[in-house]
Amino acid sequence: MIITKPPLIPLNEDFKWQLLSEILNVFDLRFCKQTLTRRGIVPLHRSVPTIKIVLLSMFFSCEISYAIKELKERESLRNFLKISLVPTEKEVYGILSKYEPQEFTAFVFEILNDLCPKRKNGSRDIIIDSTDINLNLNWHAKKITKESLKNKEYKWGHSTHRGFFIGMKLTLALDSQTLKPLAFLINEANVAESKIYPEILKELKRKRIIKAGDVIYADRGYYSYENYVISVRNFKVVPLIFPRKNCNFKKLFNMFRYPLKIFDLRRNTEKEIKFYKEIIAKFKELISKWKELRSVRSIIEDVFKIAKKAYSMENLHRYTRSSVQKYCSLAVLLVGVTVNYGINERKELQAFSE
Repeated sequence: MIITKPPLIPLNEDFKWQLLSEILNVFDLRFCKQTLTRRGIVPLHRSVPTIKIVLLSMFFSCEISYAIKELKERESLRNFLKISLVPTEKEVYGILSKYEPQEFTAFVFEILNDLCPKRKNGSRDIIIDSTDINLNLNWHAKKITKESLKNKEYKWGHSTHRGFFIGMKLTLALDSQTLKPLAFLINEANVAESKIYPEILKELKRKRIIKAGDVIYADRGYYSYENYVISVRNFKVVPLIFPRKNCNFKKLFNMFRYPLKIFDLRRNTEKEIKFYKEIIAKFKELISKWKELRSVRSIIEDVFKIAKKAYSMENLHRYTRSSVQKYCSLAVLLVGVTVNYGINERKELQAFSE
């Protein structure tokens, strides 16, 4: 059976084409070009068309080769992307491979910080969750063992909705109010979420995103007594990690101790002790009613659904951590601009991903 792909014909009255136009127009702005240059994603006459082509393919869930074919055949599409000279598929992959993944990710978050609302004063609620990154390896046709993946950057993993898969794991942190992406990590698929939790907090701290008093929402996959303790002790945040049935709250509460550094003579010990008490009190209050707050955390699942269903993250044809990180960076950019465009309610997110 031959599946005919729909032609990529820009339609001004179509909402999805309007949204894509908003996203692509960002790359023609001065601040975006300055950011690309500062991050070494140059020369601009090659990097900008390349990124636009990849975003086009992600947006309409088609291969880069098909997007290039459509561009060569349709003047209206070239005008829409503002591309006069269409690169080959080999050139697109070659250009992307030259960029450092860390700089690529930093560029994406700089763009989002310019486009999305800034943080207001006061504490912020941050949602953390992980999802599988399935790499499109045909393991049904050829048996792939754990041993054979020993020196690979991808591993066997298991998720509740997919079952067993081969790939990596994406962990994303969102602002719960605006759904703005704040940070993400890429790990091997078999890394436990409880081990990822301190890593994503360190990343948020490195980027100076989390502040003392912020509330972190995470499901029970991140649960461990140690994660509750280090949240308060090392990061001064309220860890609303949904507990497991066997959680001994009396034992947990007894584990909270003031870090010795607050007794340093150069510190205002009384003030710091008061602040830690406030964090612990807020934690006890929220953890007692965590079931009522599950809807806050669960909205990130709809955000992941947009990335997977609407923006081609369901099955990736990428097989190195570097290429996966750059592709995930663009998916995060698409998600960030989408929610900033006004698609940020649960029903809207679900409808857009279908």
